[in-house]
Amino acid sequence: MTCKPLPVSLERIAQSILVLRGHRVLRDADLAALYGVSTKRLNEQVRRNLDRFPEDFMFQVTEEEQTALRSQFATSNAGRGGRRYLPYVFTEHGAIMAASVLNTPRAVEMSIYVVRTFVKLRDTLASNQEFKRKLHELERKLGAHDQAIASILSAIRELMNPPEPPKKRRIGFIQSDD
Repeated sequence: MTCKPLPVSLERIAQSILVLRGHRVLRDADLAALYGVSTKRLNEQVRRNLDRFPEDFMFQVTEEEQTALRSQFATSNAGRGGRRYLPYVFTEHGAIMAASVLNTPRAVEMSIYVVRTFVKLRDTLASNQEFKRKLHELERKLGAHDQAIASILSAIRELMNPPEPPKKRRIGFIQSDD
């Protein structure tokens, strides 16, 4: 079996993945471009099959989220030829379902790469969490060692200071000035 070159790199797909409402998602325009259809056609097919897209597969962004996305991606304003409605975003499962409702060869092929990219991101995130945990543990251990070293240095400083000579009582008669 020969491997065909990827039409789009996994890194390109990964750059299109956003985090909204705690989900990793792809915007409808990005997903449509990957699947080789217009955004209008993608959303049309999704609307015709809404029962296949529960809230955890796809959701429409809010006005605030759209404003943040617009500034992040430098897209045009709605009043100047841009989108006239709020876009949809698709989770990993929603992207696969979108490929199934589109049913084009490119959509089926690209859905495999989309899934691989989501899996790669999940693995990367998991390894970063493990690294973060180990770093925190190391900091905790070093913190305990720092306290021990500080107490040792304090004890050494105390030993380095010469002790004050003991006060000897003078021999003989001491006359007080009272």
